[in-house]
Amino acid sequence: MGRSELEMKEALTMVSRLGYSSRSLGICTTPPAVFFSSLSSTLAYSLNIPRAAQKPSSRSGSNCRLSCSKRAFSSVSDFKGREVRPPLEKANKEGNAGGEREKGDIMTIKPAVRIADRKLIVKDRIILTGVPDNVIQNSGSDSGPVEGVFLGAVFDEENCHHVVPLGTLQDVRFMACFRFKLWWMAQKMGDKGSEIPFETQFLLFETKDGSRLESDSGNEENQIVYTVFLPLIEGSFRACLQGNERDELELCLESGDCYTKASSFTHSVFIHAGTDPFAAIHNAIRAVKLHLKTFRLRHEKKLPSIVDYFGWCTWDAFYQDVTHEGVEAGLASLAAGGTAPKFVIIDDGWQSVGGDPGEEKPLLRLTGIKENAKFQNKDDPTTGIKSIVNIAKEKYGLKYVYVWHAITGYWGGVRPGQYGSLMKYPMLSKGVIEYEPALKNDPLAVQGLGLMNPKEVYRFYNELHSYLASTGIDGVKVDEQCILETLGGGLGGRVELTRQYHQALDASVAQNFPDNGCIACMSHNTDALYCSKQTAVMRASDDFFPRDPVSHTIHIAAVAYNSIFLGEIMQPDWDMFHSVHPAAEYHASARAISGGPVYVSDEPGKHNFELLKKLVLPDGSVLRACLPGRPTCDCLFCDPARDGVSLLKIWNMNKYTGVLGVYNCQGAAYNLVEKKNTFHATVSESITGYIRGRDVHLISEASTDSAEWTGDCAVYCQRSGRLIILPFNVSMPVSLKVLEHDIFTVTPVKVLAPGFSFAPIGLIDMFNSGGAIEGLKYEVKGGAKLSELEDGDEGTGPGVKRVENRSNELVGVVHVEVKGCGRFGAYSSAKPIRCLLGSKEVEFGYDSSSGLVTLELAHLPEGSQRVHLIEVEL
Repeated sequence: MGRSELEMKEALTMVSRLGYSSRSLGICTTPPAVFFSSLSSTLAYSLNIPRAAQKPSSRSGSNCRLSCSKRAFSSVSDFKGREVRPPLEKANKEGNAGGEREKGDIMTIKPAVRIADRKLIVKDRIILTGVPDNVIQNSGSDSGPVEGVFLGAVFDEENCHHVVPLGTLQDVRFMACFRFKLWWMAQKMGDKGSEIPFETQFLLFETKDGSRLESDSGNEENQIVYTVFLPLIEGSFRACLQGNERDELELCLESGDCYTKASSFTHSVFIHAGTDPFAAIHNAIRAVKLHLKTFRLRHEKKLPSIVDYFGWCTWDAFYQDVTHEGVEAGLASLAAGGTAPKFVIIDDGWQSVGGDPGEEKPLLRLTGIKENAKFQNKDDPTTGIKSIVNIAKEKYGLKYVYVWHAITGYWGGVRPGQYGSLMKYPMLSKGVIEYEPALKNDPLAVQGLGLMNPKEVYRFYNELHSYLASTGIDGVKVDEQCILETLGGGLGGRVELTRQYHQALDASVAQNFPDNGCIACMSHNTDALYCSKQTAVMRASDDFFPRDPVSHTIHIAAVAYNSIFLGEIMQPDWDMFHSVHPAAEYHASARAISGGPVYVSDEPGKHNFELLKKLVLPDGSVLRACLPGRPTCDCLFCDPARDGVSLLKIWNMNKYTGVLGVYNCQGAAYNLVEKKNTFHATVSESITGYIRGRDVHLISEASTDSAEWTGDCAVYCQRSGRLIILPFNVSMPVSLKVLEHDIFTVTPVKVLAPGFSFAPIGLIDMFNSGGAIEGLKYEVKGGAKLSELEDGDEGTGPGVKRVENRSNELVGVVHVEVKGCGRFGAYSSAKPIRCLLGSKEVEFGYDSSSGLVTLELAHLPEGSQRVHLIEVEL
């Protein structure tokens, strides 16, 4: 088999494995000319768009399939994973749209990304000008040729720190994920090189050329090109990006060790481009994975089972004052209200720690691997933390118990002498100091950290984790991970030290926690990200701060934008929250569509059970979406925290529906001047934005037959209970004040016969209603040919006169498998003849004005049944 055949076979194999192909979704950044303010059936056609043009073509939406089969109804109930694999972009689609073009022979086949005449050119669009002569390009890696280009640089002298301009930005908008703290990233948008922050670890560009509307003809000249810049790890050096006052994009390389020097770099930044932003990002990070061979992608890792259950964390309930009794009180309190958690994280406060003698306010260090006196049973101290683990699992029915520890043991490390621990004093990078100058006087900088010998650290992790596993503990939350980058002096540098610690941690977790029980925290540096092969869940942003009113809108924006990058490598965890709080519903709804774990940190006795029951089923499970929640395409380069005009829209997928969350996050953001989160004035009290079905990027994948799907969607508004039919590419307005939100379940409409259309919504009292639908099958019956329509009306939109099946035969039967219990809802253009639950006919409600069908699932499926079997006869 020839090389080209091998490459094609590999590509087809990957497409098959991931279950995806990709088509570009066009973006409309201006309000549509027409939207639904009243439910008029003629509205869809008032745009003067032929019906054929409204139907999604092979270039709109996506052809990709969810990883669970939906063609065979029985296979859905057998689906064991919740994972939807990322999209793979169509290969070899070269755009030639707009912008300044490179002059030359147009018949020459050129790479999609290249440097020519000191310009960085991406799909014939110029991104950077004035590229210095010492910046070099490389189109290959150890894994072979790549679709993209690596950049490096050559310097005159060896050093441990280098900065080089890559060129001046031209005609682009960008979205950057940068570290505003040593531990955490946030988002920044702009269109000038000078606006790119220090410590940028992920950079996405959008060319301004061409139309922002999708090209129905498939001509890429009218499509936006998205370019991904990924600063990498090269040898012992870690790269990041930053801008300067000359609007240049700069590459910063540092080892973190004055003895670890280099002068030549060939693979420090990887650049990839495509017309689908999410596919371009996935393909770029996949190429980096194949090149570095030091980490794995999210879908290649085992997700710990806690992600499918509701949990409780002790941190904001007790902070470091957590006790055995406090943990039990919290579990009892939640169980009493009907929302019993199935996992608990016993956060900081359980370990044996002590300070250095003679210090007035000593920094605490770990003194032993076992629990402190607060978690020792008074009647039998030898049982230790096993006592509360047994109570949690046997008395309160928990499935999983996790505990917290720092990657260095504790905040101040391990007491010197244990595990080869020696005192080390953090050395901060210039970019970190720029945003956190106070760290220079932090207790760690003054008192130092007891750093275990890297050769001893596996023994520490294994002894700690094996002890915890022997007590019944199932996993760990590993905090303070970015501190390692500051401690590499004399040890080969930041990259080498981080790699050694993470290899040891991965090995210990794999050895001791079979469910891959590990959550990474305070870990947003690429030193750690690009050496993670085991950990599958990581915190997505700075903490939920219940007492800090400026933080809440910032938190939602940060978790969504950070998930664009982090979600390719791990499942982002959007953090705990309080169910009794002014922003409780704002936070809760976001967790419901995040795709990650859902857990609260309520104090015992302080719970909003009505809110929690929108998240948690009676068995403690949650309706988890399949992917990491991310901003919609038209939000990628808007700034919903700062610009005063944009709402944040977050999309995700379920098996047969999409979900769209809309948030007003304006009024507060990280202030680059004051170097802290601050409030700022907003232009208006309320902001109006627009949603459409295809804001859910992969919505065609929710269709049981995407080839026949017209593009129409049933949209259920969780806040108002309204059901609306949105024809393809038609939008509706959403108006929200600061700290307001709304959740929309989006389902492709299936046309069974003229006048007979259907779309399941799910459990409509839950935030992520559509997550309850586990299986869906449509049967078209003989009555479809005999069905009679009143007045000849064949529409599916709102305001269409409802029809009834007057024949003696059924038009169709819809089979739906539903997880959980509560009010089930669906759209039906015609009133059903009857509804069955199992084999029993049940009562149902039907709203002829909207087409909403409802029926009650009074309890969880009984016996061995995992789902309710619903049949709707039309």
